[in-house]
Amino acid sequence: MFSVYDLPMERNIDNQLEELKKLMLEMGGYVEKSLATAMEGIFKQDLNLLSSVHEIEKNVNEMQIKIDNACLNILAKQGPVAKDLRLILSMIKMNTDLERMGDQCVNMAYIGKDLIKRGQSVSFADIEKMSISARSMVKGSLDCFVRLDSVAAEKILKMDDDVDDLKNKVVKNCIEIIKQNPIFTESCLDLILIARNLERLGDHATNIAEDVIFAFTGKDIRHGAT
Repeated sequence: MFSVYDLPMERNIDNQLEELKKLMLEMGGYVEKSLATAMEGIFKQDLNLLSSVHEIEKNVNEMQIKIDNACLNILAKQGPVAKDLRLILSMIKMNTDLERMGDQCVNMAYIGKDLIKRGQSVSFADIEKMSISARSMVKGSLDCFVRLDSVAAEKILKMDDDVDDLKNKVVKNCIEIIKQNPIFTESCLDLILIARNLERLGDHATNIAEDVIFAFTGKDIRHGAT
């Protein structure tokens, strides 16, 4: 597969950055596929789908290494400054967030397998709502990166509160179920763990949105900075 790392020195930095963006989107596509597959496997109680998440994760990990090498290559050979430097530094951080998203999907695949093996009937209603929101955040964060759209990135930040609220609702409901019927304790704990992983996915999508804002405006809004 062609990568920025293989580009000849005579190529200018603009072309190299465009190729790097393509690699980022390819990695993002694997993460979106992994998330969709993990959630479908959980909702359909399909062990084969959940197992396939581990194969997708191999692609995510390979892309992370390729992108890291490409970024280091540009930093070492091109000496980027100003906006170009901000973009590369942001993509290094985005790369880490995307890899961690992949890890979250693998976590949910493992948890989903445990849940299936328990053989208990549980409601996925709020988990499904969380899944829709988390997938929207992941896709939205990648879209605003492609479009260089810092305004759209700011909208992603606001969506994170909805995911957090749904996670809290899942936890609250599961605690009530456990109180009323302790036999569902382990299954409810599985649901809570899935919700927490979806919450973390939303956090990583938020990080990417923050990095987009930094890359294209120079504004660092992490931890409420202004």
